[in-house]
Amino acid sequence: MAKDSYYRKHKEKINGDPVTHSNIPVTINNEIRIQFEEGKVLLIDKPLHWTSFDVVRKIRNTIQIKKVGHAGTLDPLATGLLIVCTGKYTKKINEYMATEKEYTGSFTLGAVTPTFDLESLPVQQKDISSVSQEKIGAATAPFTGDISQLPPIYSALKKDGISMYTRARRGESIELQPRQVHIQSFDITAIELPLVYFRIVCSSGTYIRSLANDFGAALGCGAYLSELRRTRIGEFKVAAAQNMEEFIEKLKATP
Repeated sequence: MAKDSYYRKHKEKINGDPVTHSNIPVTINNEIRIQFEEGKVLLIDKPLHWTSFDVVRKIRNTIQIKKVGHAGTLDPLATGLLIVCTGKYTKKINEYMATEKEYTGSFTLGAVTPTFDLESLPVQQKDISSVSQEKIGAATAPFTGDISQLPPIYSALKKDGISMYTRARRGESIELQPRQVHIQSFDITAIELPLVYFRIVCSSGTYIRSLANDFGAALGCGAYLSELRRTRIGEFKVAAAQNMEEFIEKLKATP
């Protein structure tokens, strides 16, 4: 079942990490906890297979304060920069969410998936022998600047308080509305067919999964998102981020 509970389907991958998902409590002193309540902006390199809420929940349980949130969802199969705000700095979440994003990753040509990524199985296999590097390069042009984009059916967008992926799993008919997004740059960084590697700089609200699907349709062979990493949010870069293991270990080391 596409986009079923990711935790239920992949809990062995999520809980299999002995450091990041350990149930051993981390004891932090009250002074450190007060600092988190006053507000911190944490740059986290989200692990593969974790949902963005997995990261928030782990940090919340570790620092033992209620006000923790993230500034922009990454799908479980994506990695990279996740901004997590604590305490009073949760008021800054919308500000960070509205900023420009940068992604790298790969599309796989020659098939599509219902979820536009690898959370569902590829279907409609097509021959890609006629797809040249020139065609791939030229196909990026219609997807730069201001474009209209349909979000994936299997997404966290809500209608009447119910997420699209929940409705999709129920088999409900879903009428999607196009959204205006801005693609600042769409660069092809390498081609190793069926894989096409990219770097994209875009506005908030852009679905790279939808871009993969639309890009494949433009080439006439189909495509789905096979790898995604967020490398920048506004002025914040993933190079400055810490992974969850580093975050936990730093707290353990704090006197």
